[in-house]
Parts: sequence; C-alpha cells; structure tokens
Amino acid sequence: MSAEEPEDAGEDGEEDIRYFVRIGQADLDGTKSVERSLTDLRGIGRRSARIIADKAGVERTATFGALDDDSIDEIVELVEGFAEEAPEWLTNHRNDFFSGETTHEIGNDLGLTRRQDINRMKMINSYKGTRHKRGQKVRGQRTKSTGRTEGTIGVNVEAIKEDAAEAAEDDE
Repeated sequence: MSAEEPEDAGEDGEEDIRYFVRIGQADLDGTKSVERSLTDLRGIGRRSARIIADKAGVERTATFGALDDDSIDEIVELVEGFAEEAPEWLTNHRNDFFSGETTHEIGNDLGLTRRQDINRMKMINSYKGTRHKRGQKVRGQRTKSTGRTEGTIGVNVEAIKEDAAEAAEDDE
C-alpha cells in the first residue's frame, strides 16, 4: 500500500460519502439508500420518495451520501417543490381553510400546520374538535371496547388471588 492511499478506504471510494444531507430543517442519513433516506423526512412517504428519485434521474437504491452534489441539489429542489409536481391526491394538506390552496407540507411545517388545524377545530367546537378536547377517538372508530384509559374494567384476577392469599395468611 502506498503512502497516498488511506488504509480504511474501500474499492468503491467510501471516503467521499456525506453522512448527513440537509433538506429543510432535517438531517437525513447519507448511508441509507435514496428512497429510504427520504422517507425519514416527515411528509415524504415511500411513494413520494420513489417519485422524487425517478424525477431526479437517480437510482432509488443508490447510497444517498455517495451521490454527486448536483444530484443531491436536484433532489433537494424536488423535495421542496413537491407540492407543485405532485397530483392533488398525493398531497397531505388539501383545501387550506384560509387560502383554499392545496399544499404538501414537509418537516416541521407539517406538525405546525396540523396543530393549527386541530386548534381551530377545538375553538369552533366542531364535532372533531370536541373529540380532540376530550381525548377520544376522532375518526369514527369504535370505542365500546377499545381506547380505554381509566382503570381496569371487568374481573381483576390478580387482585382476587392477592386477596385470597392474604385471607389464607390471616387464617393461619
């Protein structure tokens, strides 16, 4: 081995990998594949990640941090402008209450928008807002036997066994 070659460098040039790729306010793992790494970003699922990789002309199984800077920049632009490119059914925030626009929120903006929508529903006392206030299920799920948060309902076998053991000790 010559003096110029690093000892830990592999045949495929792993020393050039970017371990973190920043998109918006999130750091994505550069050691994962493009598709897998993009799904770590809130608001981007597997289908969206696959569409973005295809539009960027990048192999979706390629290591994200090993791509050249131009490809990474193109992916970043596609992620940030995904709302204009995506069909309406693929977006995650349709018909905004104030503007009426359809957008696709990504990262921290998704959580902020969701919180604002829930708070607006609570303030106007809509049915969904009332359910959110009470901490109950919102989307029509059954609640007779699930979603219980208060104590034990029905027979508590452990308590009966403990009471029986204490009664047996008292008798002795």
